[in-house]
Formats: sequence, C-alpha cells, structure tokens
Amino acid sequence: MARSTKRPSLDAPRGRGGMLARAPQPSRDRFGRFTEWIARNMGTPVFLLALTLFCVGWILWNTTMPESWRFDDAALGFTALTLVLSLQASYAAPLILLAQNRQDDRDRVQIEQDRQRAERNLADTEYLAREIVALRMALTDISADVVTRDVLRAELRAILDRLDGTGPDSEDERR
Repeated sequence: MARSTKRPSLDAPRGRGGMLARAPQPSRDRFGRFTEWIARNMGTPVFLLALTLFCVGWILWNTTMPESWRFDDAALGFTALTLVLSLQASYAAPLILLAQNRQDDRDRVQIEQDRQRAERNLADTEYLAREIVALRMALTDISADVVTRDVLRAELRAILDRLDGTGPDSEDERR
C-alpha cells in the first residue's frame, strides 16, 4: 500500500493537522519547575561551596599556572571572572523572581481553598449548633412531659380513691 502524503492547503486555515501543529511546544510548567529548582538550589550550602571552589580554582589557575595557560589576567582584576559572576547573577535574579511568582500563584490557590474550607466548616458548625439546640429543646419538652413515680403514684391513688368512693371527687360525683 502506498503511503498517502497529505499536503496542507495554503488557502485554508490551519487546523489541528497543520504543519506546525505537531511541533513540540515548550512546556511552561517544565520551565517553571526548572526556575524553582534553580531558586531552591542557589541558596544551599552546596551551591555556595561549589561557587566558592569555582572562584578559588579560577583565581589559583590564573595566578599559579604558566603565562601561556592563563586565560584571565590578575593584573586586570580577573575581568572574565567578574563577567561570569555578573552573568550568573543577571540570570539568577529573574529566575528567582519567576519561582517566587509561581509560589505566589500556588499560595493564592491555597488561600482560596482554605477560605472555602473555612466557609464549609463554619456552615457545618452552624448546622450542628442548630441541631444541638433542637435536641435540647426536644429534651426539655420530653422532660416536662416525663411522669415521675411519685406523680404516677399520686394519680393512681386519686383514681383508686375515686373508684372506691373515698376520694374528694367522689362526693362531688354523688351529688
């Protein structure tokens, strides 16, 4: 079977199957993770130690090696080293700012989630408080209607006395 090669039409708008649609797009998230990695690692003791060793090695190489092997002149104040460190700093600052912006975005999302969670907790708490009040009111109504033994005994005696005809109500019934 022959493979069909579909050529894009230049008079139609480019859709999903266009020529450039398949080109890999750089991931903003990957770059963001890279900037966070840089920002996290630039303040570590390992980075500071490595940068210090790099500078010491640079200075030692350019002061102790033969003149033909040196690439940065100590008499000029190690100009190349200064430029390298300035370049490193000029890239480090924006990368750190990008990482901080990503962290701010994450913090903003977290704050919104915390606010929503707090609202739900408040609504749940208010609901539970209303339920507790309703239960207390129901228990108060029940306890008001609860007949104690003494009350029951007194009522039963009164009924028995009425039936026997010795109670106070029995005289009224006879008349």
